[in-house]
Amino acid sequence: MNTVATAAALSLPISLCRSSKLNTKKDKGFLMEFNCCNLNGRLLASSENSLAKGVRGGFRVLAVFGEEGGLQDKKSVWDNIFDVEDPRSKMPQCKGKFLDVNQALEVARYDIQYCDWRARQDVLTIMLLHEKVVEVLNPLARDYKSIGTLRKELAGLQEELNRAHEQVHISEARVATALDKLAHMEALVNDRLLQDRSTTESDQTSSFPSTSTQPLDTMKGRLPQKSLNVSGPVQPYSSHLKNFWYPVAFSTDLKDDTMVPIDCFEEPWVIFRGKDGKPGCVQNSCAHRACPLHLGSVNEGRIQCPYHGWEYTIDGKCEKMPSTRLLNVKIKSLPCFEKEGMIWVWPGSDPPPATLPSLQPPPGFVIHAEIVMELPVEHGLLLDNLLDLAHAPFTHTSTFAKGWSVPSLVKFLTPASGLEGYWDPYPIDMEFRPPCMVLSTIGISKPGKLEGKSTRQCATHLHQLHVCMPSSRNKTRLLYRMSLDFAPVLKHIPFMQYLWRHFAEQVLNEDLRLVVGQQERMINGANVWNLPVSYDKLGVRYRLWRDAVERGAKQLPFSKST
Repeated sequence: MNTVATAAALSLPISLCRSSKLNTKKDKGFLMEFNCCNLNGRLLASSENSLAKGVRGGFRVLAVFGEEGGLQDKKSVWDNIFDVEDPRSKMPQCKGKFLDVNQALEVARYDIQYCDWRARQDVLTIMLLHEKVVEVLNPLARDYKSIGTLRKELAGLQEELNRAHEQVHISEARVATALDKLAHMEALVNDRLLQDRSTTESDQTSSFPSTSTQPLDTMKGRLPQKSLNVSGPVQPYSSHLKNFWYPVAFSTDLKDDTMVPIDCFEEPWVIFRGKDGKPGCVQNSCAHRACPLHLGSVNEGRIQCPYHGWEYTIDGKCEKMPSTRLLNVKIKSLPCFEKEGMIWVWPGSDPPPATLPSLQPPPGFVIHAEIVMELPVEHGLLLDNLLDLAHAPFTHTSTFAKGWSVPSLVKFLTPASGLEGYWDPYPIDMEFRPPCMVLSTIGISKPGKLEGKSTRQCATHLHQLHVCMPSSRNKTRLLYRMSLDFAPVLKHIPFMQYLWRHFAEQVLNEDLRLVVGQQERMINGANVWNLPVSYDKLGVRYRLWRDAVERGAKQLPFSKST
């Protein structure tokens, strides 16, 4: 899509400041009125008779006149908040010009900068007017002022305060409009790939909208809102999606004499350790009478069927058949390996690569909890949820996001071709790791507060790994690993793992009630990706990646090799 916009459509109606209605009185301070942005906002300023300090095209009030011209120092500890450069001198000169998308973004960003400066001036005006009220009500001033004079001055200040508060409301509306424009432009840039699903991956990720003369209304009509269709019953899994290494269990859960039954792509399997301690994964069904093998036991590295005692090795070969002649029998098995505390299987038909991915936490982190849960949702819907942080202040109000404010704009910033990035304004880094893993590093701060603008600016961190293994079309096996780079003593507190599990279940239950509802509606035909917006970027990229895999694309989008 070609993206254009005119300065009239994107920029705010900004005119240069000029003073008017200068009004001074002998017995009080004064107000200087500015016609700023055509909104007639009023700013308290200083004149040649007051002490003021210019700030690179802006101004900062350090003192105002008191009674009879007496100078009273009013320098505030909040000076740094209001000491912001007036951005109007840097307004993009593009009125009447057609803009490409990057120029339009600059105009939208300028709108935000101007609104920020304007809001600070509004607050400054109100603060100084309140100071004037305090001065008027000063007991010393009342000794030599009549009641009528005080009443008149207070009425005037009340009128000024009312106008200042009205200006604040106008500024709030302008901020909302500017944020909407910025989000719209970012959606056009960052989610261009949604419009080009029928093209090659290189076209999706390497090209940006070019300069054109189409009006803004045409662009809005082409917003990427209906290009993803995830609706109806979940279709049988593509064989291409099986050709990956999948983590299925934590090593600590697989003892020498234990078994771990799992479902993987709607087939039952069981994992156990052989004589040498290496893990194996075989079909969870005896070749004799289809009895579930996990109901049996492990004897000398072989899994024994509880029905008639047939025993199988980790490669599926039957080595023992009590009470009958030994037959050449073998059940299905999957390639199975152990690495870095996790058991991996390869359910696909293609030959597996020799190397396994690494899911270790970053250096300096200590693993505190490893939890496995079976959840009644399709794994793609669960991944959609995990790859979305914008829902946190609305969904997780009883757990980790309790007390979070709702940001004006939430963005996920990522390279043009990639499945990782970071959230703004949250100090959280996140990555989707094919085929079904989500890794995130979270900057920890006080409850209800977010520390810093990035994870690097936070002193302590939590690292999470979520593995969403597709058990069936309506069930997911979730492996959750939590690591911290602080408080190592917590690892040695008795029963701490049960507390971590309780917290994890609380958070998941907040999500599950929503995702289960999504699944029910999806099965009945609703599109769960009907209107993607800019903060859905990582979830959208996961869906595009998965769609390419299931179609058998030779080159997958967002791969690091491209």
